[in-house]
Amino acid sequence: MVKFRMATAKDLNEIVQMLADDELGRTRERYENPLPESYLKAFESIDSDLNNELIVACLGEEIVGVQQITFTPYITHQGGWRATIEGVRTASTERGKGIGTKLILWAIERAKERDCHIIQLTTDKKREEALHFYERLGFKATHEGLKMKL
Repeated sequence: MVKFRMATAKDLNEIVQMLADDELGRTRERYENPLPESYLKAFESIDSDLNNELIVACLGEEIVGVQQITFTPYITHQGGWRATIEGVRTASTERGKGIGTKLILWAIERAKERDCHIIQLTTDKKREEALHFYERLGFKATHEGLKMKL
């Protein structure tokens, strides 16, 4: 049975390993031992922010998935809150077993608990399987997103 919990600093190696374990992640993550300090600094910022949650999915003691949820207040939609899901990964050994679905359904329930009126996410256009996965879960591509690398 999959259980969810807040990530701890001790989980960082496994989290970064999952983030780096795919075609796109290999080019943008640095899974090294020891991890670059930037990961620990990012974790500390997330962990100290009540509107950010780094969540791991576990089978027993093994971490098999991760996602970050950020809760943001907006002036639009009558001052409503939004939840943004980022960094969703499932351990390569567990892909195709429903872990990703459980992660996203958990995030949806968490967003409801936080009184969010919208839950949103982005996925790289190169990740066609991920796009179809999110659509099967009820997400719709209603907006065009733009990014600029700095």
